[in-house]
Amino acid sequence: MTARQKEADEKLLVAAAQKDPARFAGLYELYFARVYAYISRRVHDRAATEDLTSEVFHSALANLPRFEWRGAPFGAWLFRIAANAIADRWKRNAKEQGSPAAEEFQEADYADAVHCATLFRLASELPADQKRVIELRFAEEKSIREIAQELQRTEGAVKQLQFRALQNLRERMKESHG
Repeated sequence: MTARQKEADEKLLVAAAQKDPARFAGLYELYFARVYAYISRRVHDRAATEDLTSEVFHSALANLPRFEWRGAPFGAWLFRIAANAIADRWKRNAKEQGSPAAEEFQEADYADAVHCATLFRLASELPADQKRVIELRFAEEKSIREIAQELQRTEGAVKQLQFRALQNLRERMKESHG
């Protein structure tokens, strides 16, 4: 499936969910792992990650009627909601603890969210074995050894798959920005 087909499918999913909120499940399934990984890498606490991921999708569903296409993937909007949810939680925690750290947090800007959404979309288009290695290595933060054991491959084979996947992603990112 081409990038244009995926974008068209995503637009159909969004339109369907805007008409009937029960259809939001398709968007949730498409983006859950990516949003969870995005939050997890920034929060480093499983319970907080689960709570924030839930907040993101609850907020997205509640605000979906107001969502408008502005040239960025739907995922960018979700990552922006996630960045805001993380910022709000850190500010709230800092205030509760009487810490000035609330002002130190810099929200991820819109461009960062768009970049992440594009990267996740492109990673989802990789060949299955490369995609799985990227998910295990970067989303689940497993070591090469752990991945090799899970996939029943040698460490060298996993390193080669990771190398090819990253090379493919670099090329695809260049194409998407060019």
